[in-house]
Amino acid sequence: MKSICTMRDIYKAISSFEAEFEKAYQVSLNEAMVLCTLNEAKKPLTSSSIAERTEMKTSHASKVIRSVEEKGLIERELGSTDKRQMFFSLTPIGKKRLEDLGCEKVVIPELLQPLFAKK
Repeated sequence: MKSICTMRDIYKAISSFEAEFEKAYQVSLNEAMVLCTLNEAKKPLTSSSIAERTEMKTSHASKVIRSVEEKGLIERELGSTDKRQMFFSLTPIGKKRLEDLGCEKVVIPELLQPLFAKK
């Protein structure tokens, strides 16, 4: 029973952190993960590659991709060999937003603070 209560507390801490994060940066944690994934890849990625790298279900990844695309943070381009395939990359606005992301403007719940400790 203790492990379930601990998981509940972790979930609540993450939920609280995400709400503060989104309020401060106008992107959700999932949207930020997509931006980070595209930045780390250093090349355009397909939606299935983004889903795989973020460990989101493909349908959820598609919704998140659509959301950050509507915010102008990523852009799509047609594949050069297969015109049905879409590749996504950061826009200049997306790169700037990613640079601005951090936790300085957000109170990190005590339970999560060890995860953010500088090593």
